[in-house]
Amino acid sequence: MEDLKIITMRDIEAEAVDWLWKPYLPLGKISIVQGDPGDGKTTMMLAVAAAVTMGGVLPGGGTTVPASVIFQTAEDGLADTIKPRLEQLGADCGRVYVIDESETALSLADERIEQAIIKMNARLFILDPLQAYLGGADMHSAGGIRPLMKSLGAIAERTGCAIVTIGHLNKKGGKAQYRGLGSIDIFAAARSVLTIGKIDVDENMRALVHNKSNLAPPGVPLAFGLDPAGGFTWLGEYDISIDELLAGRSNSPAESRLGQTMQFIKDELAAGEVASSEMMDRAAGAGIPKMTLDRAKQTLGVKSVKRQNQWFWSLKEGQDIQGIHAGNLNILNTLPGEQTAIVSEDGQDFPVTSLTIFPAAEAG
Repeated sequence: MEDLKIITMRDIEAEAVDWLWKPYLPLGKISIVQGDPGDGKTTMMLAVAAAVTMGGVLPGGGTTVPASVIFQTAEDGLADTIKPRLEQLGADCGRVYVIDESETALSLADERIEQAIIKMNARLFILDPLQAYLGGADMHSAGGIRPLMKSLGAIAERTGCAIVTIGHLNKKGGKAQYRGLGSIDIFAAARSVLTIGKIDVDENMRALVHNKSNLAPPGVPLAFGLDPAGGFTWLGEYDISIDELLAGRSNSPAESRLGQTMQFIKDELAAGEVASSEMMDRAAGAGIPKMTLDRAKQTLGVKSVKRQNQWFWSLKEGQDIQGIHAGNLNILNTLPGEQTAIVSEDGQDFPVTSLTIFPAAEAG
């Protein structure tokens, strides 16, 4: 019989949570990205991976130090799908690694996972999809799944790496925590769960909802675009609940706060450009929160122009201007022949290289 060992909490040193992307992806923990096939799960995580390799900006304004990523996939070809997407997304492919499975298939219980993370000093490890790496275990059985997820969680904790598993949704419906494919123990083992889905506003738009967050308040829902012409773009905060996302719909634009604010902006700018300060005063007078005003401005593609130390808003009919929101920045894809502009209404100047506009990538 083994000797009984007891630990007192007095001897445990408290530690703060470290983040790869706060509050969506914690370091040293398991996170899940889930959604239906074709909704952009893989593409979104490749965009995150690209940002990690380049020390790029992620929604919310947070930046990362350039770091290595391990991307393990059983669904997409490395040569004809994954690498082209990474290149299109601006990744440093010299920092993206794959464990060679040509001789032996990888599973969650495989010691090569930890060995690879340590050897490459990886900050992000992605498994796509989770069900391909169960090593024959029944993903619907708690007895089969629980020890595998416990082992994976221990690897994340020992290495300090953010481990992300990508999974599909089932067709059962019901509560969000039961929509992931497989045992509820998969959902339970994750400290963060991000659900991705299509929204009815635009066939090329997707929404990300942070529907489980054990280590911090949930992050705000985000939208991103998969437009073949405009490419992969983060579109900023989006007003949608997890129930609406799973139902394949968003708030009706005519009824939602966002829709009402979009109409407000259209009305105010119908006669031409208006000073930014004046627009903010008018919105405040109409009881519109600044956050909602910013989201509506971005969604509409309102152009910010600075002249003589003053900012103006304009929305010209026929313009196809798409804004990407990151912190206080709006990056605008301008019209053909115009130079890409990075503008900030707080008076600061930023170099073009400080943020990346990602080109097109197929949904995964």
